[in-house]
Amino acid sequence: MALDYRNLPADVSARTAAIHAGQLPSPYMENAEAIYMTSGFTYASAEEAEAAFKGDIERYVYSRYANPTVSMFEERLRLLEGAEACMATGSGMAAVFAALACQISAGERLVASRALFSSCHVIATQILPRFGVETELVDGTDLAAWERALSRPAKLTFLETPSNPMLDIIDLKAVAEMSHRAGAMLVVDNVFATPVFQRPLEFGADVVTYSTTKHIDGQGRSLGGAVLGSQEFVTEKLLPFLRHTGPALSPFNAWIALKGLETLELRVRAAAESAARVADFLAAHPKVAQTIYPGRTDCAGHDLAKRQMSGFGTLTTFRLKGGKAACFKALNALQTIRISNNLGDAKSLICHPDTTTHAKVPAEDKRLLGIDDSMLRLSVGLESADDLIADLDRAFA
Repeated sequence: MALDYRNLPADVSARTAAIHAGQLPSPYMENAEAIYMTSGFTYASAEEAEAAFKGDIERYVYSRYANPTVSMFEERLRLLEGAEACMATGSGMAAVFAALACQISAGERLVASRALFSSCHVIATQILPRFGVETELVDGTDLAAWERALSRPAKLTFLETPSNPMLDIIDLKAVAEMSHRAGAMLVVDNVFATPVFQRPLEFGADVVTYSTTKHIDGQGRSLGGAVLGSQEFVTEKLLPFLRHTGPALSPFNAWIALKGLETLELRVRAAAESAARVADFLAAHPKVAQTIYPGRTDCAGHDLAKRQMSGFGTLTTFRLKGGKAACFKALNALQTIRISNNLGDAKSLICHPDTTTHAKVPAEDKRLLGIDDSMLRLSVGLESADDLIADLDRAFA
């Protein structure tokens, strides 16, 4: 489909592309992109319908396959990411599962970082193994562990960096090179970094996934996901899987995500600036035992984050002295920051991973990851950093 009627210059910046790229106007030439809330499409003749289903003509046939509003979102995100192709899904987890399941079969190996969001952990360690996939988890920050795991052939490698909730930083270039030597495709969940701060394809990754529910929407309104990669991967592997399994993105949710892309860079840069200030406050507070933020020099992944990220993100993780009781007391005393397991929102959100987002992760895996009951994960939003710091200070008191 011809999706860019404005004929933007080839060298236009990502910030400009995020506002103008991928528009598909109706004859009314609307400025705001149209929402095509339809499940199906009609044909002028039986011959046209036949040609469409044979693939002799290019047109929309059913919104489970493709939809004009969804296509506009996919094209805009594709350009921001620097990918050849993009397909949207109904949620971030649908994107992760599709990216893995569309290209791995019984008897093949998946090597993944142990530091995964809990639902990703379930996919890797429970769902895919039920279909005969062998999964091996490694310490994502330990390149020697990757090298040992990839000393024999593998089909896929999978990681998230920064990770949830420990903000581990994994060397994308090194893992990509080892993956390719082992015959594996590297899939990266880039939701914490966003395409503003990190573009994994530039470091050798083959596939990138997003939960658009997070920063891309950015205001807690809609679910969505996206998978990006080469045109060959999308056409031959991903497209058939999505068409026949059906995790389609709603046109309305696609429109929300599309409009979210217009302000994505402004929002994540502003939130990251505040996150850095909040992290510095936390690190200096006597009731905080540890602060993790990739932008701080005392963070283990700081140097690597500087090399592969252009910003350090909107999240900080910290431990309170006093364990779960101290965490719950502080959470219940907050007035501005809200308790929620979501992240990447205009509103600052905080959660206790041990009892919420990672509650179902086996205790031994949580121990290996460093997740315990003294830890809180804070997603910094667009409020005044001074107000957030004051709110935390009152809660700790």
